[in-house]
Amino acid sequence: MAKDVLCEVNNCKYWSKGNKCTADAIYVVSHAGDQATKKEETDCKTFDPEI
Repeated sequence: MAKDVLCEVNNCKYWSKGNKCTADAIYVVSHAGDQATKKEETDCKTFDPEI
C-alpha cells in the first residue's frame, strides 16, 4: 500500500500542505470498464470540495 498519497487539487478538503492527501481511503474509478489503459480514463471519486 502507498505510504504517501499526493494530490495537487488544493481545493479538496483532503488536500494538505506539501500536496499530501489526508483522506482515510482513496476511491478511483475507470471510464473504460474494469481496466484502464491510460490515466485519462480514470477519476478520483474521493474528491470533496473544500467549503
